[in-house]
Amino acid sequence: PAWRLANKVATLTAVFMSAVTLLGIVFAPQLVELLTWGSWSPDKTALTILLTRIMWPFMLLVSLAALVMGMLNAKHVFGPPAMASSYFNLGSIIAGVGIGWWIDPHFGARSLTGLAIGTLVGGAWQLLGQFPSLWRVGYRYHPDFQWRDEGVRTVLLLMGPAVIAASAVQVNVLINSGFAASLGNGPVSWLNIAFRLMQLPLGIFGVAIGTVTLPLVSKSAAIGNMGEFRAILARGIRLAFLLTVPSAIGLAMLASPIISVIYQHGRFDAEMTRQTAAALQFYAVGLVSYAALKVLTPAFYAIGQRNIPMIISFVAIGANLFLNWLFTFRLGWGHRGLALSTSLVATLNFVLLYALMRRYSRTLETRQLLLSLGKICVAGALLALVCQGANHWWLDRWMQLRFFPKLCELLLTIALAGAVFFSSAYWLRVHEVHDIVDIFRRKIRRP
Repeated sequence: PAWRLANKVATLTAVFMSAVTLLGIVFAPQLVELLTWGSWSPDKTALTILLTRIMWPFMLLVSLAALVMGMLNAKHVFGPPAMASSYFNLGSIIAGVGIGWWIDPHFGARSLTGLAIGTLVGGAWQLLGQFPSLWRVGYRYHPDFQWRDEGVRTVLLLMGPAVIAASAVQVNVLINSGFAASLGNGPVSWLNIAFRLMQLPLGIFGVAIGTVTLPLVSKSAAIGNMGEFRAILARGIRLAFLLTVPSAIGLAMLASPIISVIYQHGRFDAEMTRQTAAALQFYAVGLVSYAALKVLTPAFYAIGQRNIPMIISFVAIGANLFLNWLFTFRLGWGHRGLALSTSLVATLNFVLLYALMRRYSRTLETRQLLLSLGKICVAGALLALVCQGANHWWLDRWMQLRFFPKLCELLLTIALAGAVFFSSAYWLRVHEVHDIVDIFRRKIRRP
């Protein structure tokens, strides 16, 4: 019965999202005009319409990938779904840059077509990378158009609030794009590139932790064991802090070198690197909150409070509109203000949901959470010192180097900073680090 329901939902998703994709392709000119507020030149608008049409099938791919992820989680398979977001980020960056270079080695406007195609490559990898695991758990797809089914109705009923809550991030990104379009040439691309890079550690750590935590808290809530529910949820949030605080600091401190290695080729010059790095630094401010939300938000669905994230998402959209207006038009911070507002909205979202979860679960180990966060921040300060030293002593003088030496120096810096962070966290007795070390020790000792 479960596989039959999966076939019905998969068929419905494929048909519905295919229709949405076709509508998006047909009405791309109207959509671009709406989102850019009609402020772009005809040539730029025409290019944007082309890129939009190329990327619309990504909606179908990512919808099916999310469905497969849920099916694997239900069978207690967590590894491949947790890596799916990383497949997308890596695939879109590698394929986008490679195809863009093949189309235009000077990385002019024509190379953007390659980046758009790269998005589809990343989306396809995100979906196809999970297929072997889906096959191993026994799933075989057969089209099933019998949608008048109680199970399908239940799925759609549960999806409504969750879809609205999850769409808040994308709505805010679209709002940011509209504001960025009013700032002239450049800001839209700078923000998109920076946001994509910020999504990489979020996909690796935040999504992975949330994926593993959800079935555990759901099981605890289902049997009424709220003590276990609170412990698992709090531990998931602490683990998200442990892995994303150093990621956020590293992205902020090494923003320019990272973007230079990946993108500074052809017409993507040092000034574009500087502007994109500024956006990435402000996006990094919200990385920790984004990751914690991946753990916290699904817990509300586990306890039957699915409307709360939806309501908070409306608050987040309103706050994003206000902060965008304040930072962009009143304070004149440009695209950096848009990135900062996105991060502040994510932080507000997390704080509100955390406060409400404390109310519903009565307690959430807040004292232990703050103590752990304090220790992580101390270790993060040492990581920041390593990054600052690297920027001053060798990364600042590498512009004359070729790609491979640059990449090696950057990877060496990241490895050194990571070693300093985790050694410090271990010395400060951050429990999650000790747990990770114990797991590795057991695996090494296993015959």
